[in-house]
Amino acid sequence: MANPANPFAKMGMMSMTANALDVFAHATADYGKPAFGITEVDVDGTVWPVIEATVVNRPFGDLKRFRLDGVDNAEESTRPKMLIVAPMSGHYATLLRGTVERMLQKFEVYITDWADAKTVPLHEGHFDLDTYIDYLTEFLEYIEAVKPGQRPHMLAVCQPSVPAFATTALMNQHKSPAAPATLTMMGGPIDTRESPTSVNDHAMKRPIEWFRNSVIATVPMKYRGAGRKVYPGFMQLSAFMSMNLQSHMMSHYEMFKHLTAGDDDSANATKDFYDEYRAVCDMTAEFYLQTVEEVFQKHSIPNGTFEHKGEVVDLTQITDTALLAIEGERDDISGIGQTKAALKLATGLSEKKKRYYMAEGAGHYGIFNGSRWRTKVAPVVEEFVAAHS
Repeated sequence: MANPANPFAKMGMMSMTANALDVFAHATADYGKPAFGITEVDVDGTVWPVIEATVVNRPFGDLKRFRLDGVDNAEESTRPKMLIVAPMSGHYATLLRGTVERMLQKFEVYITDWADAKTVPLHEGHFDLDTYIDYLTEFLEYIEAVKPGQRPHMLAVCQPSVPAFATTALMNQHKSPAAPATLTMMGGPIDTRESPTSVNDHAMKRPIEWFRNSVIATVPMKYRGAGRKVYPGFMQLSAFMSMNLQSHMMSHYEMFKHLTAGDDDSANATKDFYDEYRAVCDMTAEFYLQTVEEVFQKHSIPNGTFEHKGEVVDLTQITDTALLAIEGERDDISGIGQTKAALKLATGLSEKKKRYYMAEGAGHYGIFNGSRWRTKVAPVVEEFVAAHS
């Protein structure tokens, strides 16, 4: 219908129908894993090339490093190292592309690049919260070993605030030289009893067996992870979309209007966002179910009963890692106070090493991406890290 060879392509209903079908096709397409695609970063007016590399390879997730060519090359580089822990919540780590890009201005950046569970063969074993903590510990130890004595910093976005908090406590408890110098938790469900959201209510009103029997699927034979039990990414995406269905419908309607008016730039901006938002991956069933039970139902972290391989995680042992809790004023996934609770639980840490910041007007996505993140939130992270390096 939109073919330039069609003499009626620009006429009335023909053009409108073509644009409507374009929006529909975009809304129902199957998206693969996106690329980070960060090739250069502007630092104080100077544009530096960015080199991306996978430095640690593991079955359920790799450790990626982003460095500025010509800045982070030499061993004597003094730029601090930041481990960004991406959510394992149905989206790929590329959802944090804007987070990585902004942090590269001040840090050599590492990020957890979690795998799509349906692509991991059964013989690679299982992945649960214990394994998650083991991965974070290994990644921090690797980063510290690059330049011994220079402790890394860690930034956890949303869901990983819980395992990152536990990892920090365990590494402090064991006096590990790789324990992060600072831990920043952004919109994380540390204590979901504070300002519970619809996400929290959904997890609370059904027993864990309901989740086990209703939302867990078996990976079909056409994937490398055939036979693995998973929580499908499309179910998580459906849940997120339904929370703000009217907003998403309006976004697509606006895209249709932009296409009809010939405003391709505005339409493409919406398309680009949804290309990323709809690129989803599966989680292992054991990780998903354990997270629902321990974080949202038993409240194991604030109750002091959270364990790692049989060892109780003692949050009072955090004495050498400064903590920054960041929340969004309009966050409808992690309510106000849920992340701040971490500061109250770390009773062994000096108040001088704690800070809380609420991003006014920011929703869940806005605290780690977009203009508020770049101009309001990121500077707070940078100042906090500089004060506790």
